[in-house]
Amino acid sequence: MELFALSFTIFILALFVGVELINKVPPTLHTPLMSGTNAISGIVIVGAIISAGSTELSPNVAGVLGFIAVTLASINIVAGFLVTDRMLNMFKRKG
Repeated sequence: MELFALSFTIFILALFVGVELINKVPPTLHTPLMSGTNAISGIVIVGAIISAGSTELSPNVAGVLGFIAVTLASINIVAGFLVTDRMLNMFKRKG
């Protein structure tokens, strides 16, 4: 139970810090920030695959949580690339 409370506290603190950092980013830096989050999501996918094969938790729980993490990170990566491509197309010359 102590481990859960510590992990949950760290998660909530990271959530607040993340929101504050994102709100301070100027609009001109959103495209590079999106590229950075795509890279982080790639790391999340690797971690989710590793945790899905973990035997520490019940295999069913680990598999379900790993599947959810891989699915959400994949959606984030695809959406990030689509948004980045759309933003970069705004700067291309027409003609």
